[in-house]
Amino acid sequence: MASMLLTSLRSSPLTSVQAAQFAARSLSTSVHLQAQAKSKKTLATPGVKNIVLVDGVRTPFLQSGTIYANLMPHDLARAALQGLLNRTGLPKDAVDYIVYGTVIQEVKTSNVAREAALGAGFSDKTPAHTVTMACISSNQAMTTAVGLIAAGQCDAVVAGGVEFMSDVPIRHSRKMRKTMLSLNKAKTLGARLSLLGSIRLAHLAPELPAVAEFSTAETMGHSADRLAAAFGVSRLEQDEFALRSHMLAKKAQDSGLLSDVISFKVPGKDIVSKDNGIRPSTMEQMAKLKPAFIKPHGTVTAANSSFLVSSSEFLGYLSDLPTYATPKVLEKSGLTLNDIDVFEFHEAFAGQIMANLKAMESDWFAQTYMGRKTKVGAPPMEKFNTWGGSLSLGHPFAATGCRLVTTVAHRLQKEGGQYGLVAACAAGGQGHAMVIEAYPQ
Repeated sequence: MASMLLTSLRSSPLTSVQAAQFAARSLSTSVHLQAQAKSKKTLATPGVKNIVLVDGVRTPFLQSGTIYANLMPHDLARAALQGLLNRTGLPKDAVDYIVYGTVIQEVKTSNVAREAALGAGFSDKTPAHTVTMACISSNQAMTTAVGLIAAGQCDAVVAGGVEFMSDVPIRHSRKMRKTMLSLNKAKTLGARLSLLGSIRLAHLAPELPAVAEFSTAETMGHSADRLAAAFGVSRLEQDEFALRSHMLAKKAQDSGLLSDVISFKVPGKDIVSKDNGIRPSTMEQMAKLKPAFIKPHGTVTAANSSFLVSSSEFLGYLSDLPTYATPKVLEKSGLTLNDIDVFEFHEAFAGQIMANLKAMESDWFAQTYMGRKTKVGAPPMEKFNTWGGSLSLGHPFAATGCRLVTTVAHRLQKEGGQYGLVAACAAGGQGHAMVIEAYPQ
């Protein structure tokens, strides 16, 4: 999927977090804002309609259990869709398709893309579907949108992601569920009483969302701790990186750089206009926190983890996927690391991201695990996540991918770059990388 984006994607400097609009346009067509791109080779295909990211918005990322607590996922997705329409001025009937990513599904709105679209006023004739691919769900939504356009099926597609951690599905135990289903089928009073009599106290224990990867039984936090230990990432290094993320995010927020965030009036509450998880601290305060997962010797804490994950940990199995995906996407596009002006990598944990950076700088890792003669090379930190990242802005699972792309697009515009690279890991040992090129003048 990443390669398909690379060969045909053209980017305006704006894209999306919870809603991004894709459209097929010729290279001579202007978009809303344009970056001052450097003079490099272009990924565009001459004489054909290349796919561009037109614009994008997101609702503020808030800690779970706070102001959004009484809403539902489609409420947030609907607000993002409406905000996108307001910002672009595009009529609803110009959109051919809508695709959203989500991870923790609300059972009442399993196809959240459809419910959000109808709530935002789109026609019931506009198809919408929902995809899930763990933390890269909205990345998959975007590549799905590109595929629809590249195949000639659509001219304009909205793609996005939504995650709602304040009200996750909690089920009865399996034995209790089987009993309840059997009660529905029981035809006599005696049969019903027999089933009710079979219920034991243990059957009433709720079944919480899994905190471990299904195939490995490993939690995300344990995986991050293991990864940090394997690559010799110290607690101090992790805390320093997390503090950097929060400081840069605070600076970007105060400077008005996070312009993809739209104001959202929460019913019965105040208007929300900015992310509420950015919390610059001090190294001394961070050092006081105890390990969150592997006790007492682990190095992953609440301070060096993305805050939504630290409060609601559901998915697991982190790995070196950005390390694997980055060279593939660069080679496919004919670019090198030096050609990239802006890097945005998903920061699930400081230990995870720093382990990847160390793996990218290791000839031994490249030769032993990647079949390469030399190391990939790590991105220069002056180009890397300079407006903060998931550690500070938060990680609503399925919305993160679009946020990464939005940030790349805005940074290309602000900094006058031409190419940006997005990379992210996901549960199940999956990864995603994408190259975005600024739309030329």
